[in-house]
Amino acid sequence: MNSTIPTPTRGRRLRNLAIAAATIATVGIAIPVAADASPADGAVLDGRSSGAKPTIVLVHGAWADASSFALVTAGLQHDGYTVLAAPNPLRGLASDAAYVAAFVNQRTTGPVVLVGHSYGGAVITNAAASIPTTKSLVYVDAYAPAEGESILDITAAQPGSVLGVADPTTVFDFVQYPGAPEGDVDAYIKTDLFPGFFAAALPKAVTTPLAVGQSPVTLGALSEKSAAPAWATVPSFFFIGSNDKILPPAEQEAMAARANGYVERGEADHLSMLEVPKAIIKLIERAGK
Repeated sequence: MNSTIPTPTRGRRLRNLAIAAATIATVGIAIPVAADASPADGAVLDGRSSGAKPTIVLVHGAWADASSFALVTAGLQHDGYTVLAAPNPLRGLASDAAYVAAFVNQRTTGPVVLVGHSYGGAVITNAAASIPTTKSLVYVDAYAPAEGESILDITAAQPGSVLGVADPTTVFDFVQYPGAPEGDVDAYIKTDLFPGFFAAALPKAVTTPLAVGQSPVTLGALSEKSAAPAWATVPSFFFIGSNDKILPPAEQEAMAARANGYVERGEADHLSMLEVPKAIIKLIERAGK
């Protein structure tokens, strides 16, 4: 299935969705569930349901927050799924995975589908080992590291990433944070580069607020090696955006192949959840079944 960016005849709908996403990102307004959408199969909003449908747990990536999944969240809720957005501290791979595992184990009962975007994919790869209720893993333009691999290793494995530059200061702004281990810093994508890097198909009215509100990730998290991957034993599903400038599609294909994962592809940038949300919702619901 190849999802594409809407043509001009469908452009107004995308712009409306994009404006909604920008509103959520900037003022934190939740999208209401449609009036005709009622939780099905025992689904409840606090995640403590043991009904037939699994709880969907969304894990955002670096330089983002839960608002990047806003349109996907609304669609899943409309379809009767319980959805939780797990906090991702972006401090270190092992500690982030432990945080997400604790969140899921204490906030949910019954099966869960873990969905990771970008760096969030590495987090669910490590967290799922400590979440016995994990039903499946969904990687959205995401890292699925093998044991001993880091985000930086994977980003550099195939040519094409805009982050793979000789001088990192041309792409990143670095900030020393209190209590940091020696040599570690917070990394931000330069604000003026963010729109083109992450979601070139969306209007700047959406991407500029996202750039301003980005959550930093530590260099330590990007260079930390992964533990044994959950995708080796848990069914995995991949959405690969053909226009992804952060994580080269060729590398995403390679990770999906070694995980023996189910793959959907679409014409989208790195923030495909905002560009082609219906395709992401469809894949997550497939993983849930």
